[in-house]
Amino acid sequence: MTLHMQREIEKLKSRLLQLSALVEESLQLAVQAIQQRDAEIASTVVDNDGRIDLMEIEVEEDCLKILALHQPVAVDLRFLVTALKINNDLERVGDLAANIAERAHDVSKMPPPPVDIDFSSMAAGAQRMLKQSLDALVNLDADLARKVCAEDDKIDHMNRQNIDRIEGLIPQHVGHTSLYLRLMLVSRHLERIADHATNIAEDVIYMVEGNIARHGK
Repeated sequence: MTLHMQREIEKLKSRLLQLSALVEESLQLAVQAIQQRDAEIASTVVDNDGRIDLMEIEVEEDCLKILALHQPVAVDLRFLVTALKINNDLERVGDLAANIAERAHDVSKMPPPPVDIDFSSMAAGAQRMLKQSLDALVNLDADLARKVCAEDDKIDHMNRQNIDRIEGLIPQHVGHTSLYLRLMLVSRHLERIADHATNIAEDVIYMVEGNIARHGK
């Protein structure tokens, strides 16, 4: 690796970590917004989404520039391919956090439901998966990445439970249908965030070991 390419890759790593931190913060605030029905916090998350989009473009441009100018091979090429994929997953998590915030903004204007839906365990699980997948990236820890992948089924199960419960509550409380549908979307968004955390973890395994971990391989 040339000294110039090494500097470019270090700059890319730094920018990717900045994006990771911003996405984690947005998810944390989005969860807080939906749990507290706080429209002000929700607005902060929506505003942050534009910054995340811009950073995602910058990371992609950095990757493509290194690929074009330096034609890296072996480990460096694997890192750049992984960075491009993780960059995309982080941007999608940012979008989903903004979606949760928009649902929080909606429900903040509605009367509380007669039976609430508790997202605390599911939200904590999705946040933990995202944090651990990013820790695995920073520390190049394939074992931690595998632990993240193993958690995905639990979040899927929680999502299914939430949807089943909401589908049972809507006929009993028809006047709150609009609110319950928004809470159903929150559950689905959290489930998708866990999927993206799993994608990141699988990409870390590929980067560290060269093994493709998707689809049970």
